[in-house]
Amino acid sequence: MTSSLPPLVQALSGAVGSATANSLTYPLDLVATKLQTTTHRRLQGFRGAVRLLRYITRTEGPAGLYDGLGPDTASTLISNFLYFYFYSVLHALAARRRAASNGSLIKSLKIAVTNSTRPTLLSIPTELAVGFIAGVASRAVSTPLSLVAVRMQTDDDEGDSDSEDEGSATNGNTPCKEHAPTFHETVQRIYAEGGLFGFWAGFQPTLPLCLTPALTLLLFQLLSRLRITSSAQTGASSLRVFLSGATANALATAILYPLLLAKVRVQASRASRSQGGHHTMSMVDVWSKSTNTGGWTGLYQGLPAQLLKGFVNQGVTMLVKQRIECAAVGLYRKRR
Repeated sequence: MTSSLPPLVQALSGAVGSATANSLTYPLDLVATKLQTTTHRRLQGFRGAVRLLRYITRTEGPAGLYDGLGPDTASTLISNFLYFYFYSVLHALAARRRAASNGSLIKSLKIAVTNSTRPTLLSIPTELAVGFIAGVASRAVSTPLSLVAVRMQTDDDEGDSDSEDEGSATNGNTPCKEHAPTFHETVQRIYAEGGLFGFWAGFQPTLPLCLTPALTLLLFQLLSRLRITSSAQTGASSLRVFLSGATANALATAILYPLLLAKVRVQASRASRSQGGHHTMSMVDVWSKSTNTGGWTGLYQGLPAQLLKGFVNQGVTMLVKQRIECAAVGLYRKRR
């Protein structure tokens, strides 16, 4: 666990921290998503990200960098609240069962839900299992909003891939773009394509991706114990939390990135008619197309922008989470 506070406090602080970080880094998230779904060869790496940022601000204005911010932030809030809550409860339960294996499971669960539990680093398999279960539960609830956010970020890109280059952006020779789809329009389109279950498109590749937050928190705890800075001052402590969280997320993202790429492309894809039925892109389709067009490096298209976004996002999330928890502890001590 990241602290010894009760699960509800950890869930609230984690949700607020993630929503804050998401709002700050959303333009990077938008660019990363577009880079992951584009077929334009010039939109690669950091140069491609800069070209895309210039293109969006020129054609849509600064507001275009925040298309889909509402549903994406709501998805982030719900997902991270549930994740930190389930993770804290399951982690505390596992720690208490390890310390007193003969006790009642129901009693241990009640204590884990309501009481504080001292942070304990479990075995690596247990840490990953706890994080994975918490991730599955949280993503099952937040996937529909996440899908809507991805579609709002990419629905207005159809037919524009050939124009999103530096020349068109700088010369002003950009085509007239359709208006960005609203939340209601996006929901209607998803429902028309796949019905109610269409809102869980991409959930299959999401399941392995549940290892990302689990691996991130495991690496965060390991990095926190390395004591990057030895000073106990508040500034140094905050810097250590930021660097530990950011580095942990960057490592986890790099390891599992092909799964993340598949998730985004499956969610951004449209159901197409094939032999009288509906054919939806699968993970295998994404990986096959990526390797055919770009080799093995095609599986890492958009990775630099995703790493930068994740580095800042996770660092801010853990930093804000820590500050909220410190404030909660301070209020509790004042009342006593």
